[in-house]
Amino acid sequence: VVRRLVGERASHKRLVFVVNKCDLAPNWAVRKWIAHLAKTAPALAFRAGLGKTFGKGSLLDVLRQLAKLRPDAKQISVGVVGFPNVGKSSVINALKAKPVCKVAPVPGETKVWQYISLTKRINLIDSPGVVVDDADDAATVLKGVVRAERLPDPTAFLTPLLKRANPEHLLKTYAIPFHAPPTADRRDDDPDDDDFDQSALDYARQLALKMGRLLAGGEPDLRTVATMLINDWQRGKIPHFVPPPRDPDADAHPRGGDSSPHEPPTAEPQPTSSSRRDDDPHAAQTLPDDGDDDCDDEDDEVAETSQ
Repeated sequence: VVRRLVGERASHKRLVFVVNKCDLAPNWAVRKWIAHLAKTAPALAFRAGLGKTFGKGSLLDVLRQLAKLRPDAKQISVGVVGFPNVGKSSVINALKAKPVCKVAPVPGETKVWQYISLTKRINLIDSPGVVVDDADDAATVLKGVVRAERLPDPTAFLTPLLKRANPEHLLKTYAIPFHAPPTADRRDDDPDDDDFDQSALDYARQLALKMGRLLAGGEPDLRTVATMLINDWQRGKIPHFVPPPRDPDADAHPRGGDSSPHEPPTAEPQPTSSSRRDDDPHAAQTLPDDGDDDCDDEDDEVAETSQ
């Protein structure tokens, strides 16, 4: 949506895709997402953090190149936009190597625009999250756009959440197995899936009883448990990632291995990683630390933060 609006209303603006939190997804998925996004604009993987960062040097190089494309301008402004809770403020803090923007693991922390001077020629603009979908839509809620505590009925999102979640991850996280109906279609977000709805509510009841989340009379507090599950999903406690789009060219000329977008291709080498299991397609990756990259050089001296 942002890409379309920029093309329609500000075609002179340039886009750069930053895939933040790349360490939370498998190497193969990040690599394919980068290749898919790079078809229309520069794209790079990033992991924001004051102590450990990945991709900082690459992003700084891109920003410097964009500044050189405007030799007549004394300064350029770079807007950081995206869904709530994707780490926009954290990316700016990582580039500055100090906390200049307030961050929180919940959507909606940034409420106003904030201008940050990165170098003498480059200003960054931290912005509130962009919400373009229906706030009550399951996909929007599970993207972390809406705080779970503000939902009128969080139990309505148990079915779409559990359809997306890996049962093995649920077992590891809560020590309670989730059993989907035999006829369940996890790709279907049909709100009238009564069988799956019943299984989801049964799972929430088990969690409530185990955790002691009970109402008067000993009834399970399903609302509190549903809110907890949504929060755990939004904050990454329940691992999940969206597989990259299928490449028609790759399907037409397979290079070997499983062509499913949910599994890593066996013919492609995996990037090196010190702690992840290469045979687990859902394992997160451990990335090298490039925190030594600095945003000041002979031409660009770091300016003081502009509040």
